[in-house]
Amino acid sequence: MAVRAVLLDIDGVLTISWRPIPGAVQAFSRCCEAGLEIALVTNTTSRTRAWIAARLVDAGFDVRADQILTAASMAARHLAAQHPSTRVLLLNSGDIAEDLPGLDIVRADDPAQADRDADVGVVLFGGAGPEFGYAALSRAFGCVRRGAALVAMNRNLVWATDEGLRLDTGTFLTGFELACGVRAVDVGKPSPEFFASALDLVGSRAAETVMVGDDVASDVLAAQAVGIRGVLVRTGKYQRATHEAADPPPDHVIDSVADLDDLLERVMRHGRP
Repeated sequence: MAVRAVLLDIDGVLTISWRPIPGAVQAFSRCCEAGLEIALVTNTTSRTRAWIAARLVDAGFDVRADQILTAASMAARHLAAQHPSTRVLLLNSGDIAEDLPGLDIVRADDPAQADRDADVGVVLFGGAGPEFGYAALSRAFGCVRRGAALVAMNRNLVWATDEGLRLDTGTFLTGFELACGVRAVDVGKPSPEFFASALDLVGSRAAETVMVGDDVASDVLAAQAVGIRGVLVRTGKYQRATHEAADPPPDHVIDSVADLDDLLERVMRHGRP
């Protein structure tokens, strides 16, 4: 079946520390010129969609903010539907208030707001950073123990920077869940709801769509689980050991997104390996 749409992870696929990976700008342009519908799907939670779009445009990508689906925007949608008018304790690195409109947010790393914790109904984990300190985590723990729901924008273990891999939310969240005896509701990748929203954004069926990512579990296998063809790139957080241990294996593996149009031409449009 012909490919109509491409879902692209950003960090580790198009950029690293917001600098373009070699050939990524050209690959993105070729996808646009081919008439493919494109959505950028990211678990980045430290920046708003508007900021991400502006930064990518500066880097040479012809992209709009409405083409970007973030874990934060998915969190806003989930909380509005499942926990309306509920006070939210946010544990996150970066200011994403613009993408969380209408929510009553309490920052877990702001001790001046501690007097509002008694009314917290949701603890929301975003992206890891210095804000994930002992005091903030303990405060979140207390809210969950008092009955607050636990929601996570992502559970990635690491993320890629130009200085190497860094710890991400999943490293903290896994222990936090064990301590609380509660499993977080995931709203970012790899949740099926995230990919369903991405398909709505590009107006395509799963069988007509490909997902390109550097995380074999959260990007590639999660997409394949809902019928989207998965493409793993050997950039960003790619690790050979996790790739080789993947079960099922990725549908396709390429060195970088620069090779994407060749893959689309050889495999997906003409059915050749």
